[in-house]
Amino acid sequence: MKISCCWLFAVSKYGYPPSLPDTHRALEEMEALGFKNVELKGVGEENLRAVYDARHELKKRSEDLGLTVVNFCSILPDLVHPDKTRRIHALDLFKLGVETAGTLGCEMVQTVSATPPLTFVGETPYKTALTYGQRYQVKVDPAFRWDDLWGWLTDSMGACADEADRAGLAFCLEPRVGEIISNTDALLRLMEAVDSDNFGAVLDTGHLHAQKEILPLSVEKLGARIRCVHASDNDGQTNQHSVPGTGTVDWEGVFLALKKHAFAGCVAVDVGSVPNLDAAYTESKAFLENLARRLEV
Repeated sequence: MKISCCWLFAVSKYGYPPSLPDTHRALEEMEALGFKNVELKGVGEENLRAVYDARHELKKRSEDLGLTVVNFCSILPDLVHPDKTRRIHALDLFKLGVETAGTLGCEMVQTVSATPPLTFVGETPYKTALTYGQRYQVKVDPAFRWDDLWGWLTDSMGACADEADRAGLAFCLEPRVGEIISNTDALLRLMEAVDSDNFGAVLDTGHLHAQKEILPLSVEKLGARIRCVHASDNDGQTNQHSVPGTGTVDWEGVFLALKKHAFAGCVAVDVGSVPNLDAAYTESKAFLENLARRLEV
């Protein structure tokens, strides 16, 4: 098991998404906090293209700092857009993300299932990256059909898994509060529909705990499909991403379940919207390392 640093660190400091100069600054700060493994992200077309264009420069900066970029995540909501032309364009952008990941030497590529194409009244999920505990109200268009959306999602995720596989990379999806795939069982259903051995899971403790999941059971359900863990804590009432050990997540149960399934991937600190961010990441890293050492994971 390796400890990694999520891109939420950079987002929390520099905005959503960080500029390229701030991206370089964030990598330097991650290394200064003692991390050797990190994640990077491309958010939407403009940011993803900017990161793609700078991929060789980012690779050199990472190598100079002694960092390994283990995961690259492309945030592309149009992968599930009702307009097929926009879905195809989003897949072409995902391919840029795959190429970026290959240049950076990543083990995997990641995406999200996106917010469903409904009309949100008031707050909208992930309009910014750092708003937790929102309440959502939606209007469902009479023309909306769940089966259509499910088809768009399965087709796009299957295409992403195949694209990653051709590049020799694992593909993974993270269930998140407020998105189409928001819990373990929804992810399992999607995996069955896509039917690709290359389709894995990001186990996000903060999001799943807020969804009232029994986290060790989530590990049991997903088993060897878990590619990495995003580690944060909360009280089980909101999807706040707090320092591990400061909320009500059953960390010992999670780690023992991961041990049972011989998990050997990254556990990535995924903390945001907290005071003194650097100290929070240092504390989180120490907590996870001590827990892994005590349980011999």
